[in-house]
Amino acid sequence: MSTQYSLTVTNNSTQYQDLCVYQKPVDLGVPNALSLAWLTAPAWPGTTVTFTWALDYSFVWAQTGSLQPGVTFRAQQTIGADPDSLTNNQVQFDYRRGAFTFVPGPAVGTPQLGSLYVRELSGIPANTATVGIGMSNAGTFAVQAQPNTNLVFTPHPEYWITAGTFTAGQVLDIEQITNEAEVPYDGTFAMTATLSSSNVWQVSASAV
Repeated sequence: MSTQYSLTVTNNSTQYQDLCVYQKPVDLGVPNALSLAWLTAPAWPGTTVTFTWALDYSFVWAQTGSLQPGVTFRAQQTIGADPDSLTNNQVQFDYRRGAFTFVPGPAVGTPQLGSLYVRELSGIPANTATVGIGMSNAGTFAVQAQPNTNLVFTPHPEYWITAGTFTAGQVLDIEQITNEAEVPYDGTFAMTATLSSSNVWQVSASAV
């Protein structure tokens, strides 16, 4: 069973806000990949929300049209992926009989452990669908699907917390997020984040 991570978030601000946990595409290896609002929950002032997840990866896709910040990514297919298995770290993305689908098949080249591969086949229409990877059954990163393209995602999870107005799967413009804080899991699997009345984040390891 995968290790369970947790993040307990308290909204001590003066506003009702959506709490949002997301990941940044640090050394992800896929140009133009965008971060998604991964885990979200609404919270009134003075209330606490706990997010939990495991390092269980997946391949995801959605028919989003043009991918840009503000679009909502709602996965239409999710299949398990494992960067540490040459059997489960690659998939093909196809468009057949008027519909998108993942199909079993090898990636281009010689896949390596530690990465996740999506081979986009020749029938993929441009600027129609979005493909990406997820963690714990929710999308984390997405990129516009294009024909005859081989995507190599090399995940290095880096977790961030913010608050505002967000919906699950929303495509983020992380350069425009100013009220954020990194949540470093360094030797621990349980962290706490508190948003103060002045909208400043305090992040620490959870008390045992």
